[in-house]
Amino acid sequence: MFERARGTRDFGPADMGRRLAFERLCDQVAARCGFARVATPTFERLELFTAKSGDAIVDQLYAFKDRSDRDLTLRPELTAPVMRMVAEQGGQMAKPARWCYYGPCFRYEESKAGRFREFWQYGCEILGASGPLTEAEVVGFACSILDAAGLVDWELRVGNVGVLKDVLSGLALEGAAVGDAMRLLDKGDFDALAALGIDAAGTELLRALAGLEGGAEAIPRARDILTGMGITTSSLDDLEQMLDALSALAPAPPSLTVDFTVARGLDYYTGMVFEIDVAELGGEGQVCGGGSYNLLHLFGLEDLDPCCGFGLGFDRVLIALERQAERLGRAEVVPGESSGPGALAVIPFKVDAAVVLPLVGELRAAGEQVLLELRERNLGRSMSWANACGAEFALIVGPRDLEAGEATIKRLSDGEQRTTRIESGAVISTIAELRD
Repeated sequence: MFERARGTRDFGPADMGRRLAFERLCDQVAARCGFARVATPTFERLELFTAKSGDAIVDQLYAFKDRSDRDLTLRPELTAPVMRMVAEQGGQMAKPARWCYYGPCFRYEESKAGRFREFWQYGCEILGASGPLTEAEVVGFACSILDAAGLVDWELRVGNVGVLKDVLSGLALEGAAVGDAMRLLDKGDFDALAALGIDAAGTELLRALAGLEGGAEAIPRARDILTGMGITTSSLDDLEQMLDALSALAPAPPSLTVDFTVARGLDYYTGMVFEIDVAELGGEGQVCGGGSYNLLHLFGLEDLDPCCGFGLGFDRVLIALERQAERLGRAEVVPGESSGPGALAVIPFKVDAAVVLPLVGELRAAGEQVLLELRERNLGRSMSWANACGAEFALIVGPRDLEAGEATIKRLSDGEQRTTRIESGAVISTIAELRD
């Protein structure tokens, strides 16, 4: 028996219809927000990802050597390849560049519900611009995708790592200890902060920041807490401006939480950071994350840092939409997945199929979706085939039909039918009548 590799999936016609509909929806939102689609290779040089994330990431990769002994890997994510693409162009593009992308990624990690070894990511980058307005454009794009997809009950958590960095510097932390503390705070591990030299008062300050609840109204409360400790940070102002711009640019998320300890666990983030979670997915509930970051300095393009972008878990959003549709009793999971005219099944019955081929060709050239019955079988089985294929109409052409130059088109949903001439224009007009 040949089996699928662990952590991979097959997608049948219904699955692919849904996935293509969601991909189209993402691209439509991208176009409205001014993002242009780009693509990068499925495999890259290994050092591209170790330079970004360190050598420890190799254990999570599908890394290999080619015949020239070069170290390569299937890409685990799409941000670094886009940065490499920018670097190869020498940063020579219209700035700011608004790029979006989509494709499969690969990670060798535990395979479980909502986590796959082959998965798809949709994402974006804004290159050559920074600041609150740029950040609002990126977060607004992500929110607009989920809103257009009809997802409900999701939460946007947003913060700014500049706040944490200024607070930790105010607590006399420096160097690698700042990054260590941010990772502990991102995980909510306050007890381990003492080992980094943060005293009880500093820990209580960080607990107070982490304990703030609500949306934009949490920012002035955070400002009061920091002022009381003699700590000032312009990052609070940046975050406030970003949220103001976001409220004008994009649909309001079902839930918005300002989280001053969200740090994304990565050292290269510099400003705003955000995550989007769907409670319905449980432990694998994060469907999107991103923020402002510095990476292009690794390629000698310091003048383009910081950039801002996000990665959206394409598969997880679809899983959330499927569960939501099941819970709410919706037939359509993704808006538009079944949109457009249905197919016409052309069934040559007891006649040579060659006599209907010109009609089939003309109808297809006119934009109609036409399924041609390829097997010689009784009419009942041919009609069952047409129904199973999801055809909207059936055109049956038999010997008497050919003699009369007319045939019957049947609407499969309810059996309603019309007589039409066996000509493409007449068939198209009759289908239009049945659709009305």
